[in-house]
Amino acid sequence: DIYFCSFPFVFDAQVKTELLQTDAFLQMQLAVEEVQARNFQSLFLPIDPVNPYLVLIVSRENLVQDTLNQLMKQASADLKKPLKVIFIGEEAIDAGGLKKEFFLLIIREVMDPKFGMFRHYEETQTVWFHDKSFEDSAMFFLIGVLCGLAIYNSTIIDLHFPLALYKKLLKRNVSLDDLKQMQPDVGSGLEQLLGYSGDDFEDVFCLNFTIACEYYGSIDEVDLVKDGKNTTVTKENRKEYVDAYVEHVLNNSVQKQFESFGTGFHKVCGGRVLELFHPKELMAMVCGNENYDWEELEKNVEYKGAYHKNHPTILMFWDVFHQMTLEEKKKFLLFLTGCDKIPILGMKALKMYVQPTMGGDNFLPAAHTCFNLLDLPMYNSREVLRTKLTQAIENTSGFGLV
Repeated sequence: DIYFCSFPFVFDAQVKTELLQTDAFLQMQLAVEEVQARNFQSLFLPIDPVNPYLVLIVSRENLVQDTLNQLMKQASADLKKPLKVIFIGEEAIDAGGLKKEFFLLIIREVMDPKFGMFRHYEETQTVWFHDKSFEDSAMFFLIGVLCGLAIYNSTIIDLHFPLALYKKLLKRNVSLDDLKQMQPDVGSGLEQLLGYSGDDFEDVFCLNFTIACEYYGSIDEVDLVKDGKNTTVTKENRKEYVDAYVEHVLNNSVQKQFESFGTGFHKVCGGRVLELFHPKELMAMVCGNENYDWEELEKNVEYKGAYHKNHPTILMFWDVFHQMTLEEKKKFLLFLTGCDKIPILGMKALKMYVQPTMGGDNFLPAAHTCFNLLDLPMYNSREVLRTKLTQAIENTSGFGLV
């Protein structure tokens, strides 16, 4: 028998995404049907009924611990149920907005430097596992599960891992290019070392097989090979040194942390369909891509209340928006949705809503990121609208929740 899924090269990213979403829908449907069958049996047999949804009941004050406690108790089959989130003390019903807000809040919380779980690289705005984290493996497992749940429930999350993570999840080898994406200066330095042609190599570089690692303000030297401190890097063995350096940073030093993360991720998203993806496609599934089509965004807007596509304020808004720079438009996207990326399926998969608010020229626009909803006052001029919109998007920081 011939199965097209055995030949991933025949599918583009959009088809693969639709296959994964279809697979997720079918598994969710199967999980719900199994629960319904069990609940029917409970009418006649002494067994307890179960919920057809994966329901997380969490408090905003203790979000991480509440989530961790509940997810650790779930079997793999339970994680494949449709996700519903309930915030304790709030009456809102999760029609999708609460789920999105939940992912926004908890990813921001677990990635906070106060936990010390990740190294943050400011130059590239990326993070990597901290090899000396004080948190136990359960926290890394939690983030892996959250990443899988986001894919499974078609939600983009603002996760700043480099491509190396997605290579490792798909069991692909990492390389110097992956290290360079995360640490450009280090990567360039290693490339210069490999390309040096002079005969005074050892005098110029003065290296041994160690790596200097910063741990909470102090520097430690770690051997890359046995007795690395006493093993000089030479022109002959420099390739081994670079390979050992990359292997240490991206694999060996963080093996425990990544294995916990990977276990959590694959508990939700394991399966043949995932194997169809290239690392870049999987990365786009998790945190979106930058294939922007701003005209498509405008076409896909739904207007509420007095607003319609030919309303004077709406015409002014799109005139101002299309004159913005790319960076300003990305800031607007962050302001509106909580993420400056778009779904892998493109702008057509991003639904935006605009509604009028009171206040006129004295008020800034506001965004309800959970629903991609923009509150836009009825401004009297294009200049006022431009000024107020610019102020709004420049003063939002990361996650603008209303």
